[in-house]
This record gives sequence, structure tokens and C-alpha cells, in this order.
Amino acid sequence: MLSDYTPAPTLATKDLASAREFYEGVLGCTPMTDVAGGVMYSAGASQFLVYPSSFAGTNKATYMAFQVPAEAFDSEVDALRAKGIEFQTFEYPDVSWSNGVATMGEQRAVWFADPDGNIINLETPA
Repeated sequence: MLSDYTPAPTLATKDLASAREFYEGVLGCTPMTDVAGGVMYSAGASQFLVYPSSFAGTNKATYMAFQVPAEAFDSEVDALRAKGIEFQTFEYPDVSWSNGVATMGEQRAVWFADPDGNIINLETPA
């Protein structure tokens, strides 16, 4: 069954050099290997692919989420802000916002976009 395998998110980019600068320089992700026109990155116990596509950034939903322990959340948010990341906010029931950070019960989260508009989420576990 597919549930036995770890999924690898795939993120499209219109400019692979710019995407590499963002994922490696801003987010600090480590490239594993170049593959068929793209780059496979490692992140935690998983991996994700960034690849060229003319359809980059056309989805308006979250492409990829990073689960961060609650005790590390604020320092990760501060590090992203220091690198110029701007967080997105939106209307959603039972969510309160403070300085771009969403709180939903005990869970906290932020959303931001890569250079192509792919939406990335950083959140504490539910």
C-alpha cells in the first residue's frame, strides 16, 4: 500500500537558480542530488524535489509543511524574518493572528511563499 512509503513533496519553479538560492540560502536545505532538470533536497527524515515548470506558483494552497517542535518554533520564525521572509495571513474559523503567526488552540503556524509563489507552512505538531 502507498501508506507504507514516505511521500516527497514536489515544488515547481520558473527559475531553478533562484529556487536553489532560496531553498539552500534562505531555508538552509541541503541538496542531495541533481535529478532530471531539478534538485532533490533532504529535510529531516524526508526529502523534496524542486523542478522547472511553466506552471510554478499556480496553486493557491500549501505545497509543503515543516513540523517544528513547539520549543523551536519562535527561533525558526525569527530566523526566517531575519532573512526577509514575510508571513501570509488569511481568514479562517477559530484562528487568531499575532504578527503573522496563527494560533489554533495549542498549535502555532506561519505561511510564506517561495520566489515562485509556492506556499510553505511551518507549524508545531497538533
